[in-house]
Amino acid sequence: MLKLPEGYSAIVTSGAAAAMQSGLAGILTGQNEKFIQQLPDLTGMKSEVIIQKSHRNPFDHQLRSTGIKLVVIETRDQLLSAINPNTAMMHFSNFANASGQIKVEEWVKLAHEHGVPAFIDAAADTPPVSHLWDYANMGYDLICFSGGKAIRGPQCAGLLIGKKDLVACALLNNSPHEDTLGRSQKVGKEEIVGMVKALELYLAEDQQALNTEWQRRLEYISSAVKSVPGVSTEFSVPDVANHVPHMRIRWEPGRISASASEVSTALRQSKPSIVIGTAEDLGGGLSMNSFMLQPGEEKIIAEKLTQILKAHGS
Repeated sequence: MLKLPEGYSAIVTSGAAAAMQSGLAGILTGQNEKFIQQLPDLTGMKSEVIIQKSHRNPFDHQLRSTGIKLVVIETRDQLLSAINPNTAMMHFSNFANASGQIKVEEWVKLAHEHGVPAFIDAAADTPPVSHLWDYANMGYDLICFSGGKAIRGPQCAGLLIGKKDLVACALLNNSPHEDTLGRSQKVGKEEIVGMVKALELYLAEDQQALNTEWQRRLEYISSAVKSVPGVSTEFSVPDVANHVPHMRIRWEPGRISASASEVSTALRQSKPSIVIGTAEDLGGGLSMNSFMLQPGEEKIIAEKLTQILKAHGS
């Protein structure tokens, strides 16, 4: 179904994080059964993965679980100095592309110039749908995606896309093979079927129509909450990762006595429970998107949020 280059394939994993661990494990062990069984003991294997400082995040724990050492760099010169015979892989977190000095296309180019496999964490990088094959066409050896988020497949599923030999080695480090690091990340037949079907449906959908619907849901909620004096909203779309319409809801403290955290808690404790996070990193208020909502749920959110804001109005 995917427009992948010749020599690429894919497997369903138990999430993007599992794809990261299995993909790296496969690079480390190859088809060597002894190496597969001894992970995270890296005796006889390469043991370093290079990553940019700005790309460090909680998800790289999956890389460290294989036993490797992360070599953290910031500049191109530092990267070139860090590459050595012990370098197993170069890892790129695509949502951090803007913050790193070495960008997505240069990273894979430098990796291949020095004979090092390049992995890209693209977990939240759909839409656009073309990202499912863009990074493979760019030359990345392995790519991971979440099965949930905009693809709306099983939340416990993900995709590992990459060069056939590396994907095959990743599978050797995972269930159904028993003495493996990835055995605990077993992906069931139900998730595999669900993921494949979700992908089939997602690729067939009108992406512009989806985007329009997601924006409409937010505007419906916006219209309702702005009926409360002192409340305002604004819309945005992140450049990378979860590239879908988002809305921030703010209010004047002098006119609404509750804090964003208090409103978020009240929503969570309502029936049905509604989870909308605060937006401290954006300057306050609440932040939400609508692409995970079921049809009609925007009406429930609008009613409950308006009710809570009015209850704390001056």
